[in-house]
Amino acid sequence: AQSPAWAGQPASDPDARALGLGPHHLAYVIYTSGSTGTPKGVMVEHRGVANYLAWACEAYAPRSSSIVSSSLAFDATINSLFAPLICGGHARLVRERDEVAGLKVQASSACGLVNVTPSHLDALGQQMLAGPMTSQVDLLVIGGEALSHSTVELWRRVQPGARMVNEYGPTETVVGCTFYEIPSGCAVSTHVP
Repeated sequence: AQSPAWAGQPASDPDARALGLGPHHLAYVIYTSGSTGTPKGVMVEHRGVANYLAWACEAYAPRSSSIVSSSLAFDATINSLFAPLICGGHARLVRERDEVAGLKVQASSACGLVNVTPSHLDALGQQMLAGPMTSQVDLLVIGGEALSHSTVELWRRVQPGARMVNEYGPTETVVGCTFYEIPSGCAVSTHVP
């Protein structure tokens, strides 16, 4: 029997400081065209990711679970994948190319956090209203494109008690740098901050 490739690796994590690694080293490189339309690689340092996730854990408190319905190549996935794990929760993954239908099934059981684009949120909301499943999501973190008031109003009908946060940030700022929690029970104007 052949040994697995990792059999010769140490059983403990390497000492990052002994290797000369620090917060300024890269956590990942992610590719985006952003608002320019020209593809580019964005180099994200460990300190930026750690800072964002520490903030997200405090602001969003995703202590139970999240649903990961976006690609691992999408920067917003950082929040839905890692924040619950850091807070002692877990992440439930939706199969690739099953983003809306899979998200609908996952969202119908209790879930702490869903990070979603407005387009997916609108499609999911339409499917939820068509029945028979109901949403049981505590927090919707919405980003990646402009959020319309009609999508907010749709979700007020789907799940009136869900927290809704409109988050914005270019890839260079590690997911989000501004957010607006949409007050529940409040009529939304044509512009969602």
